[in-house]
Amino acid sequence: MSGPAALQPRHTTLQDWLDWQERLHVRPIDLGLERVGRVADAMGLRPARAPVITVGGTNGKGSTVAFLEAIYRAAGYRVGTYTSPHLLRYNERVRIDGAAVDDAALCQAFAAIDAARGDTSLSYFEFGTLAALWLFARAPVDVMLLEVGLGGRLDAVNILDADVAVVTSVGLDHQQYLGDDRGQIGFEKAGIFRAGAPAVCGDADPPRRLLEHARALGTALSRIGEDYDVDRVEDRGTWTFQGMGMTLEDLPPPGLPGTVQHGNAATAISAALLLEDLLPLTERAVRDGIAGARLPARLHCLHTRPAVWLDVAHNPQAAAVLAAHLAQTPCSGRTLAVMGVMADKDVPGILAQLMPWVQVWHLGGLEGERALDPSILAAHVRAAGGDTVQVHAGIRDACRAALLQAGPGDRIMAFGSFHVASALLQGPFPWAGGEPAA
Repeated sequence: MSGPAALQPRHTTLQDWLDWQERLHVRPIDLGLERVGRVADAMGLRPARAPVITVGGTNGKGSTVAFLEAIYRAAGYRVGTYTSPHLLRYNERVRIDGAAVDDAALCQAFAAIDAARGDTSLSYFEFGTLAALWLFARAPVDVMLLEVGLGGRLDAVNILDADVAVVTSVGLDHQQYLGDDRGQIGFEKAGIFRAGAPAVCGDADPPRRLLEHARALGTALSRIGEDYDVDRVEDRGTWTFQGMGMTLEDLPPPGLPGTVQHGNAATAISAALLLEDLLPLTERAVRDGIAGARLPARLHCLHTRPAVWLDVAHNPQAAAVLAAHLAQTPCSGRTLAVMGVMADKDVPGILAQLMPWVQVWHLGGLEGERALDPSILAAHVRAAGGDTVQVHAGIRDACRAALLQAGPGDRIMAFGSFHVASALLQGPFPWAGGEPAA
């Protein structure tokens, strides 16, 4: 891309820009819409130039966005998708037609933001959000899928009015920013709802404050278990979506593994159906999209013989889903956990869900100031009842040790943070033996 001299980047590389953004703002996380909204208006990014689906929630956001992206792409639409965090490359956060944008495009977007912001300070996440919206406007795209980074009401993506807002689930996470109970957290997540615009809730037991906020706004809220639902056909592997005025039978298994994904797929279908006046869909597009969705690090099989599974479960609600998967897919041997976690997470709550299913714990350190020291994590594991615990400098070291220890029939489950996934997805494992997953 090229542009006027004022828009030429003053930093040479994408990494230069990202390093500078991390130092620019006084706080890494600074929730609020006034600053980022002012810059968005200076850049002409509001109102949105394409329909917007904003997706928030404690867990399931990324999966629901992946299903929506696959459905719309199967229907032939040009899709702009903004997600966070990334696993390997920053570029993963901004996709157009399923492809991550290149370094040059991001650098030009950052230069445009820097030229427009004047003396307004922006956070790393706010720069990324504005860059995605600027690139989507220039593409242009037919629909924008925006994943909330933190909370909802004060998250940067909320500068745009959602044509359909989605809250996938409400659990306890990021309490230092969102509140100490599900009611307050649900209210923060419901902040993406808009007066008179439809919304979808994939939580079967949403907090009262979320429901009250929807009613106060006049938001037509479609809820799983009431307005739409899932009926799985166990012996055939197919399932049925019912609700929103239609029934879709014999749907293919979701492209993302785990029984929880049926609910996420149904939530995505419901959101897409609410936009049919603007973005018509065929049943074939829905079926192909559900089957074709892909997302790394969600019950992701990295290795076979022995099996190594990877999941980004990092709060008690996600850990409960992971525990249910372990219970539903028993193995003939032991389950060895490879775990690393951030210091601000509810470690006892996570361990309470998984302790009954794990026999051996390999704990690794993570990079960054927020990481929990693995020796402190080990103390938590022992306090929760774990009696076979090993501490390692890093996650790859922990996984290597688990593989060397694993016997026939054992399985390894790596989880606890997106940083765990990043570490284990960085190229082949540094050990001999076994087989990478296909």
